[in-house]
Amino acid sequence: MAKQKYYVVWRGRNPGVFTTWENCKMQIDGFDRAVYKSFPSREEAEDAFSKPASESMKKKKTYVAGELIYPSVSVDAACSGNPGVMEYQGVDTVNKKMFFHRGPYPEATVNIGEFLAIVHALALLKKSNSNIPVYTDSITAMAWVRKKKVNTKLEENPKNKEVMELLRRAEKWVQNNDFSNKIIKWPTDQWGEIPADFGRT
Repeated sequence: MAKQKYYVVWRGRNPGVFTTWENCKMQIDGFDRAVYKSFPSREEAEDAFSKPASESMKKKKTYVAGELIYPSVSVDAACSGNPGVMEYQGVDTVNKKMFFHRGPYPEATVNIGEFLAIVHALALLKKSNSNIPVYTDSITAMAWVRKKKVNTKLEENPKNKEVMELLRRAEKWVQNNDFSNKIIKWPTDQWGEIPADFGRT
């Protein structure tokens, strides 16, 4: 006789705890970027469902659903004008739990914000010995990280002194630190806005 399993669906048509694979499958089959996992007991399943999915996934092999790698961090920046007032943040890719938020800074560019967000996520993950990936929708910021060199035309002035100092520190961090985390381009055209999106340009 097959042992009873319990299924948790964090992201699906109807998130919850299910006692059969058939019912679980109804919630995830064809659902974009579904997140789910089986557990050997109802107690474990209900405990897992009460927490972010990342807590149940972090000790296991990286989980992929619909090509989305999870657990992972998604980052984004927003800038009112370019240059303009800028802020950036990093969130859990599935439940959008905030990992960090910085700003607003009075003068910066969106590319600077995107770069700072990636490096902030990498530094945070390295500190916790985590090799989960980081999603970004900025090709420019990815290139800056890859080259370990920032290429901005923004000139330092009293208004942007703080953010320019952060930029130098971030650039120095990528030059002096190794990391195994993948930095992945978020496919906005397929999946919509990145989970860390501020809802503005």
